[in-house]
Amino acid sequence: MRRRNKKKKFKIVFTGGGSGGHIFPLVAIIRQMKKIDQDNRFVYYYIGPRDALALSYLPKEGVKMLTTLGGKIRRYFSIWNIVDIFFRIPASFILSFFYLFFTSPDLVFSKGGFGSFPTVVWSLLMQIPLFIHESDMVMGKANRFGARWALEVFTSFPSSKDSQKRYINVGNPIRTNILEGEKEVSRKALGILSNKPVILILGGSQGAQQINSVVLEVLQPLLEQFEVIHHCGQKHFDQIRTMAKIAVDQKFWRSYHPYPFLEEWETINAYQAADLIIARAGSGTIFEIAALGKPSIIIPLANSAANHQIKNAYVFQDYGAQVIEENNFTPHFFLKSVQNTFNNPEAMKRRGEAARKFSRPRSARIIAEYLVSYLLLK
Repeated sequence: MRRRNKKKKFKIVFTGGGSGGHIFPLVAIIRQMKKIDQDNRFVYYYIGPRDALALSYLPKEGVKMLTTLGGKIRRYFSIWNIVDIFFRIPASFILSFFYLFFTSPDLVFSKGGFGSFPTVVWSLLMQIPLFIHESDMVMGKANRFGARWALEVFTSFPSSKDSQKRYINVGNPIRTNILEGEKEVSRKALGILSNKPVILILGGSQGAQQINSVVLEVLQPLLEQFEVIHHCGQKHFDQIRTMAKIAVDQKFWRSYHPYPFLEEWETINAYQAADLIIARAGSGTIFEIAALGKPSIIIPLANSAANHQIKNAYVFQDYGAQVIEENNFTPHFFLKSVQNTFNNPEAMKRRGEAARKFSRPRSARIIAEYLVSYLLLK
């Protein structure tokens, strides 16, 4: 093995679909690469849809943003399919071509999703080395396409293909700073003043309408017993907060902590403060819960592509999570599930310990080391 010229700058293009499940793992990997790269030899680019999460997080990591128009083909009738097929998708292919042509990267790393597909296609045609990470139990279409030619395919969940040389099961990259902090300090930072247990309800990067609706129906009895941190999404935040004020007795209002979006420091504090986490079954959320060693109730999204959330959830169920599918997610059943969880503290502890066994906190580091080794060594 011969070390390359230390003065050479290496350009890396990251690409992904444009949700928290794609962006946060990229942030985690880039942070680990920076820890390894003491000589600042890497230049980071992102090619993908222009969305708030990518624009909020990636530039802070020193990533140069090259945004596309996105576009995807939906599995149901929508007028937006016509717009995307005839305008956004072709435009994204054109933009991705010019971005790759003029940046001439040494490597492309894809997290999958609809927004990554044009960049993956052009990287293969231009013979740019491609690495892929798949978050879910079921590989998405963009990653299935790219995986045929990728140098390495990293997976979050074990699969029958992991025995192949190019497939490496490493878990899902998480931001390691979410593991930092102290419970009591985090409670105070979030304005939690009582001694009641804390429930953290996460709806994903866009919120979750069904979860929000069920929570509102049982919010009063929840607040009588618990502090509730509720990430309900930007789109419906004002409406949910207004409805919650109507539904809840004023004396319990201080126990309700709704958020349209959790900034990174708020996420850290919410995780540390939580005694129980209610969440969707996105891979990123599951692996964060596991690394924290927290008991959880998982409500997989029923209409996710290829039912990947349901499959993610049932793998995690083997490690202590309670799974409630959407057709069973009624207000009464949800409330009883939460109450029963807290009524058995020993079982709660065992569930948290089991979740920790599922965690792969070094995932981002492992991927970063692979990428750095590929670029710096021959």
